[in-house]
Amino acid sequence: MKISQKNKDRISEQILSYLFSIYPKAIFTSYISKEIIRDEEFTKKLLLSLKKKNLIIEINKNPKGIQYVRRSRWMLGREAYKAYKEHQMKI
Repeated sequence: MKISQKNKDRISEQILSYLFSIYPKAIFTSYISKEIIRDEEFTKKLLLSLKKKNLIIEINKNPKGIQYVRRSRWMLGREAYKAYKEHQMKI
């Protein structure tokens, strides 16, 4: 089944909203996919597209500095956080 670009954008907004709500905590792809109730592979594609737009940051090392082999954590970028925060203050 194909998902339209409009729906992909709406799901991406859900991801950004969730990352805003837990900022500055970084979270694994699997937890994000559970939160937005989507497949992990689909969620990862959306996360990578958001990363290309410089809205989120991919963290591929654990707190000790050791690189993950098959995992990534994600957090909202500072500029995106500021934009979301300004938007929340206007509402």
